[in-house]
Parts: sequence; C-alpha cells; structure tokens
Amino acid sequence: MQPNKINLKESFASLKFVPRFFKEIRRVNPGLFYINILCRFINAILPLILLWIGKIIIDEVVVQMAADVKDYDRLWLFVGAEFGLAILSDLMSRAINLTDALLGDQYSIDTSVRIIKKTAELNLDQLEDSEFYDKLERARQQTTGRVGLMSNILTQAEDVIVIISLLGGVVVFEPWLLILLVVSIIPTIINEIKFSGTSYSLARSWTQERRELDYLRYAGASDVTAKEVKLFGLSGYLAERFKELSDKYYKESKKLAKQRASWGSMFNVIGTGAYYGAYVFIVFRTVAGFLTLGDLTFLSGSFNRLRAKLQGFFTRFTAITESALYLQDYFEFLDLQYEENQVDEALPLPKKIQKGFEFKNVGFKYPKSERWVVRNINFDLRAGEKLAFVGENGAGKTTLIKLLLRFYEPTEGEILLDGVPINKYHQAQYQQYFGVIFQDFVKFELTLRENIAMGEISEIGDQSRIDGAAQKSLADEVVSELPGGYDQQLGKRFKNGKDLSGGQWQKIAIARAYMKNSEILILDEPTSALDARAETEAFDRFIKLTEGKTAVIISHRFSTVRIADRIMVLKHGEVLEIGTHEELMKNDKLYAELFNLQAAGYQ
Repeated sequence: MQPNKINLKESFASLKFVPRFFKEIRRVNPGLFYINILCRFINAILPLILLWIGKIIIDEVVVQMAADVKDYDRLWLFVGAEFGLAILSDLMSRAINLTDALLGDQYSIDTSVRIIKKTAELNLDQLEDSEFYDKLERARQQTTGRVGLMSNILTQAEDVIVIISLLGGVVVFEPWLLILLVVSIIPTIINEIKFSGTSYSLARSWTQERRELDYLRYAGASDVTAKEVKLFGLSGYLAERFKELSDKYYKESKKLAKQRASWGSMFNVIGTGAYYGAYVFIVFRTVAGFLTLGDLTFLSGSFNRLRAKLQGFFTRFTAITESALYLQDYFEFLDLQYEENQVDEALPLPKKIQKGFEFKNVGFKYPKSERWVVRNINFDLRAGEKLAFVGENGAGKTTLIKLLLRFYEPTEGEILLDGVPINKYHQAQYQQYFGVIFQDFVKFELTLRENIAMGEISEIGDQSRIDGAAQKSLADEVVSELPGGYDQQLGKRFKNGKDLSGGQWQKIAIARAYMKNSEILILDEPTSALDARAETEAFDRFIKLTEGKTAVIISHRFSTVRIADRIMVLKHGEVLEIGTHEELMKNDKLYAELFNLQAAGYQ
C-alpha cells in the first residue's frame, strides 16, 4: 500500500496543537515542569561560558609559557571555574533527564486515562465504526512517544538559546564564518524537508493493517484461541498471514529508510566539507596572527557546536512535526463530539414508572446502511411487566434493546416513557434506570468482588450489597468454591488467576444486574451457559426477586420465556405476534411452531 504523502503545509499545521500539549503537561505537574524549564535554561547558556573559559585558559597558558616569572593564580582560577561549571552541566543534564522521565510517565498516565474516559463518552454507533477505530488507534499510538515529543520540543527551545549565544560569539570574532555555517546546514534542511511527514504518512496509511497484525498476533498466541488453533491446525495459516502482511509493511518501511539514508549521506558530505572549509579558514587566520590559539579553540569549538546544534535543530524539527501529527490525531480524538440528542432543557425522569414504555412505528437502520434492521415496530412494555422477546437469529431482538437503552436513536418513529419521548430525558440519567446483562457480557479479569460490583461500582465497599447480589444470582456458590473468595483474581492473564466455566461467569454477570437494583432489568440470553436445572432455578428466583419491577428477557429456550407475563415474537425485523404463552400457542403461528420443535427435541 502506497502511503498518502503528508505535505510540508500539513506538517506545519499540526504544530498548532503544541501549545495545548504543553498546557496539559504543565497541568499534570506544574512544579516539575518549571524545574525542567529552569534546568534547561541554565544548561543552554553553559556551552558558551565553557568555551569562553577554555579560550581564556589556553591564552593564559601561552602567556605563562612566554613569561619569565610564572604566575598560575589566574590560570588555576579559571581551571577551577571550568571544573565547577562542568559539574554543574552534568547535574543540569541529569536533572533534565529525571524531570523529563517523571513528567513523561505522569503525562502518559494522564493521556491513557483521558482516552479511556473519552471512549466511554462516545455513542455506540461511533464505537462500532471502523473509521472511528482507525482514529482511536492513532490516538493510542505514540502514548509513550508523546514523552519524546515533550523532550524534543524543550530541547529545541534549549538549543535555540545555545545557537543564539554561540552565534553571538562567532560574530564577535569572524562574521564571515556565518556564510560557511549556512552552507554547512543547508543540505540538512533540504533533506529534512524532503522527508518531512513520510514516517507518519506510512504509519497512517497502514493503520487498519497494523490493527489486523495486532489481531493476528493475538489470535495466534492467546489462551482464548488456543483450543481452536490447535484443533484445526491454524497456527501455520495465521503465522503465514501475519508474515505476509508484515513483509509488505517492512518493504515499504525499508524503501523509505534506504531513501532517507542515501540522501542523508550525500547531503552530509556537503555539510562536512563546509565545516572543514571553515576550520581551514580559522587555522589560516590564526597562523597569520589575526587570532590567538585561544581564539582558534573558541571559534572551532563554537562553529562545530553550532553546526551540530543547527543540524540537530532541523532534524529534530522533522521529528517534532511527525510526532505533532500523532498529537493532532490525539487531540482530534479528544475533541470528537458526543452526539447526544438532547433537548435544551431535559425533563426530570419519573421517580416511579407509572405506565411503562411504548414503541410507536419504530424503525432503525445502522449508519451508512440502507437495510432496515427493524421497522414498523409497535408494542408496549407495561410497568412491572415481564416481557420476553422471541425470534430467530437476526430478527432484531438485541437491536430493540439498544434502542430502548438509547445506545441508538430510532431512524423513524419514537419510544415513549409514561407518554413522553425518551429523547426528552437526559441520556445518561435515563440509562441509569436499567440493569442489563448482554449475551456477550464482559469477563473482567479482575477480582470476583470487582466483577460483581461493576453493576454499581460506586458501592464496591458495600459488602452486604455484594453478598445480596451474589445470593440472588447463585454466584455465592462460585464464591464458596474459590480459594480467594471475593478477592480471588479471575482469568488466566495474571498470576494466581482462576478461570471459570461459562455457567460460573454467567452467574457473576447476573449478579451485576442485581447489584445495580435498577427499575428495569434486561437479560439478553442471560442463562445460555447454564444447564436446564440451573436455568430454571435462576429464572424462578429472578421472577420472585423482581416482583413489581419491569423486565425484558431474550432467550431461545421456550421453557424460560413461557414464565414471562407476555411474549413478543419477531420475524425479519417486525412484530409477528404478541401475547401470553397460552394465547400464542392457540394462534398456532411461529411461536407455536418453534415451541413444538424445541419440545420435540426433549422427547
């Protein structure tokens, strides 16, 4: 894949994010930030002072060599001063490295936290969009690299002071050297401009492929996929696919690296030639008697440092602009708008649901899709009612749940709560009404206590509430079987972690719903990993424990859904029938057909 070249204008435009970047760094730790700036300022003026003292020392040595009576007091004074300044320079460098590292670590933590929180704010349709994931991936990239960006920019500012001070020293003695200095650094400038943004361009154009590489690496070497990989002999295929994609990226990267190295070598010859031309000029001026040996040392040292600093300045500038492009991705991600469909003044939520919910002509299709997932949906979910959704895979059951939870807004129609459209309420507050366990619930590889408390994480310190949720969901049986009890680490990712069976995980997941003690409970295939006896017991308990509460149940097991107050049957995204188990059996339509098919399997 050929990278889309980032031009110089785009590279420079990304620098507008640098002030915001440093405001964030300063906010993380103001004290360390200003100590770092002070140390860099001191470190920036030391090179000129050291060179000047070195010049004085050499000139003093020449004087003492010619003198009949030796007086070393002045000489030792400046040698001592140089020694002290050398120690100070070393201390400043170490202080800079220390504060860089500490600031960098704190800022990396801060940015990671902000990315996590920002991801949680965004809508589900944004999170399920591949283009969004590319943006998220680029925002996550260079999290540690942003530490290098901070150091590079501060070093750049430090070098500006060094360059200005050294330029002043050179101008005082030999202004003509500035011409050779310019000639010596022009090749570096040309080289950096030529390759500005190329590394970022390559990384950006390969964002999706690198995500695929990460996934292939995970799929080929993970305890989660190990059984299938071994059973079906997939390791060779996954490894070959990984190598094939990696080789393509390597070839593009290699091509870019070779071009940069070739041009850099050629330009360096020109720059080095200009430097030695300046050196020869200084030597001739010294031999001719226009300069002292001290002047020779000072000018050659200053010119050499100036050239190195200027080359480093422009080389680092390219690195800064490339890193700033990643910085641009990071801030653009943070600035993504939370597309919450709120009215100017949200209505207060009812303290107690009186009537319930009503779906009126609701239709929905995913963004960038023309296919209706559900359409012409009309039904009510009464307060305190247990309503079951039934239908074959793809009928739209989970989509209706997402619409009810306001993860998505209907494409057409509306959903009412006690006669008021739910988009009139504050979205986050509205969602607090619900306790939900999805079929693909997350198995947090944390402690068992944390896994249950995820239902209402602010109450993690309330042990009696956690105990109650565990007892209601039968997760207390899991607790009693584990050596660490509630403090047992779950999953195999960490030391002393214990993996659980599917049924045990589901009991813990159901405990989360009880932990929240919500007004409305939604269970999306909550007991699919339980055996028939455990499932029956879990649902019997659920019905008793949620008496007076509203609940939606999705299940493929008809022995489960028949205990609901009513059952709604979906087919091809539309409501086919709705009623009690007895009413639907009399209708003799899809529900009766599916029920009889499933019942026959148990005979």
